[in-house]
Amino acid sequence: MIVIGIILLVLGFIFGIPILWTLGIVAVVVGAILALLGALGRPVAGRAHYY
Repeated sequence: MIVIGIILLVLGFIFGIPILWTLGIVAVVVGAILALLGALGRPVAGRAHYY
């Protein structure tokens, strides 16, 4: 999810499409939160890993 967010950020920056930039930021933040929760050993939505 973090990788998809970075790709969306880059595409939004290159093509000047603000919605891609916004979706990229959201995807990176959500991916980072899920990765952090997974690293702490906390289950996310009943699963130990979100991937």
